[in-house]
Amino acid sequence: MILELSKTEISQLIHGQLSNILGMSSEISNYLDITLERTHKCFEKTKNKYYRNPDGEVYFNPYHSGQYSIFLYYLANTIFRNGGDSTLASKIYYLNKILNSVDWYYEIELPEVFGVEHPLGAVLGRAKYSNGFFVYQGCTVGGNKGKYPIMGKNVILYANSTVIGESTIGTNVAISTGTIVKDENIPDFCLVFGQTPNLVIKKKEPEYMEAIFSKLWVNV
Repeated sequence: MILELSKTEISQLIHGQLSNILGMSSEISNYLDITLERTHKCFEKTKNKYYRNPDGEVYFNPYHSGQYSIFLYYLANTIFRNGGDSTLASKIYYLNKILNSVDWYYEIELPEVFGVEHPLGAVLGRAKYSNGFFVYQGCTVGGNKGKYPIMGKNVILYANSTVIGESTIGTNVAISTGTIVKDENIPDFCLVFGQTPNLVIKKKEPEYMEAIFSKLWVNV
């Protein structure tokens, strides 16, 4: 993966942001290589032109807020996974919230391949996520009465949509703008509109839904 900044410069950038914004800083270099590997695996699957340089190579630019939000989530989660300082993971999580207006706690397990477009206000809670998850602005995934959603492969949450509670979302599903899904089972290959308990679920041919996701991903 081609880096806009060197590894040293990325570490210095995060150090400066933690110091200037939160008044504290910590060493993140021990977690940087793993985080960049995870970021590369994610970015190499996207068809978003801004995740490639002019030569078509996978590219990470921390000054692209969507890219940086994903990177900072992976960094905080990598610290957590590797038994690192929970205070440091919390700092990175908080930094991501401040800079990018996303709430992706480091203990949740977002998938190896997921994508965002203008993700301001996106709150992603303790669901089970699968590859090909894609989220727009103002979306919420969370619990209801202690139950959390299960997301199949290739799920899009369009702007201001919500999936909460004991909901199971199938494979190749698009949740339309403003839709609220609560404690529902959504089958594969569907477009979903409206609000629980009055959802409109439009079953589509597999080719129709696969065409939507083929514009986002390479072989996910």
